[in-house]
Amino acid sequence: MAVDWVIAPRDRVFDGLEAGLQECCGAALLGPSGVGKTSLIRSAAEHLASDFRRVVWVTGTESAAAVPFAAVAHLIDIPSAGRTADVLRSARETLGTGLLVIVDDAHLLDRLSAALVYQLAVSGAAKLIVTASAEDAPDDVAALWDDGVVNRVEMTPPGHDDARLADQVTAFLSDLPDGAVAVLRQLSVHDPLSLADLTALTSAEAVQQAQECGIVRVEDARAHCVHPLFLSAMRATIGGPGLRRLRTALVERLSTTSQPTVVDRLRVAVLALDSDVHLPTDELVSAATEALRLGDLELSERLARAATATHPDFTGLLTLAYALAWQGRGREADAVLGQIDPAGLSEHQLMAWALPQAANQFWMLSEPERATAFLRSTRRQVSTPQAQSTLDALAATFAMNAGTPQRALGLALEVLDSPAADDTAIGWASSTAALSCARIGQFERVDAMAARALAAGHPGLLRFTSGFGQTTALLMSGRLDQATDTAKAITDFTQLLQPGRSIGEVLMADVLLVRGNHDEAIVLLRKAAAALAPTGYSVGTAGLDVVGPGAQARYRDAGMLAAAEDAAQQACA
Repeated sequence: MAVDWVIAPRDRVFDGLEAGLQECCGAALLGPSGVGKTSLIRSAAEHLASDFRRVVWVTGTESAAAVPFAAVAHLIDIPSAGRTADVLRSARETLGTGLLVIVDDAHLLDRLSAALVYQLAVSGAAKLIVTASAEDAPDDVAALWDDGVVNRVEMTPPGHDDARLADQVTAFLSDLPDGAVAVLRQLSVHDPLSLADLTALTSAEAVQQAQECGIVRVEDARAHCVHPLFLSAMRATIGGPGLRRLRTALVERLSTTSQPTVVDRLRVAVLALDSDVHLPTDELVSAATEALRLGDLELSERLARAATATHPDFTGLLTLAYALAWQGRGREADAVLGQIDPAGLSEHQLMAWALPQAANQFWMLSEPERATAFLRSTRRQVSTPQAQSTLDALAATFAMNAGTPQRALGLALEVLDSPAADDTAIGWASSTAALSCARIGQFERVDAMAARALAAGHPGLLRFTSGFGQTTALLMSGRLDQATDTAKAITDFTQLLQPGRSIGEVLMADVLLVRGNHDEAIVLLRKAAAALAPTGYSVGTAGLDVVGPGAQARYRDAGMLAAAEDAAQQACA
């Protein structure tokens, strides 16, 4: 039985698509599955190809959505070192400019692929044509049309019926030959698969049969199901236990072959979590560490929990603690760090454990006295100048956040003058110095300190410390346009990832308040408060002092201070 697709009229959709390409960064074709979005963008890509240096395709799939960069792994190489921002920057440089990026089923993209797509558009490197189900799109994908990056084009034709279509798809699959069904069953646990793996798990004849039936497309030695509805229906037919058996077979196959890239290894680890294959603990810990490096905190947590469930080793527990703390879940991170006995640690391990312990106590648990005392105790236990400099840098950061910028600056400068200071120490010290200089009026020193902090690749969310120093200096100097541009650049730097994006929005709100744009500031603060509420972060503890002492010094007239207080109160209401 053939599927009777109800297709949206093309003329109106093409008009909206062309308007998006001319007036902004592209268009998002939004509608339910089965209304012709994919066939339309294929036609559009063929028609528009000559206008661009390169046309690239990115396809989201449900099974690959949990794997960082899975949707774009065929386009870029993920370096073995560097954090999220470095990887995304390298990816943009690799892809270049003059691109037409076609994104099919964008609502199924993994978060980091979605971040790259967003950055390609806002940087001007690419125009986008996107298909998605608006109802199912996560915030980092919906930002494309919510932020006005692309034009929103609705595709919901009269006569479309999800239930009727699902019944027809089920009937269509029931008529397929056994070989084609076998191929679709394998793709239901991971789509796409390499042609070699799919052939090994089924047969060459089965793959050929699936292509002839029109349910599978093979491009660049990768097999991909032509429509997500086929996979959804097949998963429903197979059921949970059957999917687990298929996933187990796939993991066993992948475990026997080389997995040369970070994405390949993470894919195997993700699949193994829901299979009967138990990967070695060191492989799970390594995968958790890679996920943490790439900024996928939720995946890092899942992998680290699996690794430490039976073998709670030092590296696994530390990785889990970082994943929890960077999500703002300080109490849970504290409990995990508490499982580590410092008595038997080397100095290197002691430092690796003590730094997140102290930082978590100070910021996430709001226990500054406990954190400061712990830091002093730890400093007495270490002997190398490098370790001492790193602890001093964190102490400087604590002093700044405690409201003593002059003392903080003194401590930070001592660290920056030390030849023993490593990148972590320099990152903390220079970001602290940037904000401290801004707060005591030494505006001319701020940019150099902020640049040094960025060059050091300092950890976590401390980039906002130096960034806030820059915007503070610009605002206090009356350079409001530059402050706005700087705040926007810092917010964009987060690549849409939380909690960084929300903290960046608090920073932008601070600038808007000074400019008198109270309504816009309230909107941003509301968004930030909603996103940060489930975490240990808050509008007040993001380190930005929107209504704290720093803001009071800045908002000299009572009207501006009242507006700032009102904005924060309304945001949290």
